[in-house]
Amino acid sequence: MTYREEGERPTLSPNKKHCYACANILDIRAELCPKCGVRQPVIPGTAMVPMPTTAITTTRSKTSAALLALFLGGLGVHKFYLGQTGLGILYLVFFWSFIPAIVGFVEGILYLAMSDAEFAQRYPG
Repeated sequence: MTYREEGERPTLSPNKKHCYACANILDIRAELCPKCGVRQPVIPGTAMVPMPTTAITTTRSKTSAALLALFLGGLGVHKFYLGQTGLGILYLVFFWSFIPAIVGFVEGILYLAMSDAEFAQRYPG
């Protein structure tokens, strides 16, 4: 005899929810249903435990990249320093037009304005 035959309905505790695909009872923090594998939408107003984040680190210096971009940006030296060899070669090919120098100068200012975490995320290594 199931609960439907008896007229009873199971109640959920405050930290449980139903799967939207198979109605399996899940923990409220579950992102995937273990029964059917469907991703669960976030319920507004529920306290979600934040996932631990790993800090992204880089071996490159933001200040060095900015100085290279400001002073040698026309030659693309900062792109080679950041590991973007293809763009560095492109800067070298078009250095005579002074466009890479202007772009390099702007990039140098942007590097200085960028946070350390954002710089490490954009240029890991």
